[in-house]
Amino acid sequence: MPPAAPVKRPVIGVMGAAVCDGATAALARAVGRGIAARGAVLLTGGRTGVMEEASRGAREAGGITVGVLPGARAEESPPNPYVDVPLFTGLGEARNWVNVCASDALIAVGGGFGTLSEIALALKAQKPVVLLGSWRFEMDGVSTAVPRARDAAEAVELAFAALGGGRR
Repeated sequence: MPPAAPVKRPVIGVMGAAVCDGATAALARAVGRGIAARGAVLLTGGRTGVMEEASRGAREAGGITVGVLPGARAEESPPNPYVDVPLFTGLGEARNWVNVCASDALIAVGGGFGTLSEIALALKAQKPVVLLGSWRFEMDGVSTAVPRARDAAEAVELAFAALGGGRR
């Protein structure tokens, strides 16, 4: 008998800054917990700040966490302690493209210019993006239609809805 086909879990990327305040950290943890509770894999940049807090929340909820790291080995870019699967790329900031391509949907929690680049790459790649306390976009007086969540639960709900996962 052939082996059973593997179950495809959605991969939800959480993007955000390597340094964040307590309120943003709490949001990131709650987003990570929500992603794990829905059975998805959490993907982050694997470092500190939002990435660590989202990974922590997912791990505490029994989820699987992946960290896409900028260095070629742990000595160059140590993963945070909540990363289950560290992927050392040696790509530096270019790993942002890997984060986007490997995610089925992305949630941006706060963030700086690295997060902004991930949002832009995701929009260009036509990946669903949800903003939680993150960037606002306007070009020549026209705002883009990127969903904004009021809280962590809504951010997770919007990401899954974009994948056709709706409410559970």
